[in-house]
Amino acid sequence: MLDDRDRKILDFLQNDAGISVTDLADRVALSVSACSRRIQRLEESGHIARRIVVLDRERMGVPTTVYALIKTAHHSDDWIEGFRRAISDIPEIVEAHRLTGNYDYILKIVLPRVEQYDVIYKTIVRRVELFDVAASISMEELKSGIAIPVSYAS
Repeated sequence: MLDDRDRKILDFLQNDAGISVTDLADRVALSVSACSRRIQRLEESGHIARRIVVLDRERMGVPTTVYALIKTAHHSDDWIEGFRRAISDIPEIVEAHRLTGNYDYILKIVLPRVEQYDVIYKTIVRRVELFDVAASISMEELKSGIAIPVSYAS
């Protein structure tokens, strides 16, 4: 069971995984050793899945975001696994979700420029049969982040 201090630790770490244990301990009013033990417990319990560095997309040369909405006529486990394999080694595809509604899947694709989408599209359709693909280009990012609410955690 998490308490408020655990949630504060999680919130601080997800916004800056590089924060020192000393600074974090000060911010959550714990000793360094107690804070360190809590972090270790949160890692062992799976509340902290991993620690990452978030890169600046502009500086990395991939400022363009395309969302590809995919319909398929196939829904077997074999097709889904083939689709998973088809997209897994394409680094430009940074997220993939199975959906309810009119489309079956959505892919978030980051690119140097919109013209590069055609290369990704052709790579996917060579690997797996699709029924329909519709792409939308993000014109402006209004909110971005990987931080999630910590208040629901137990």
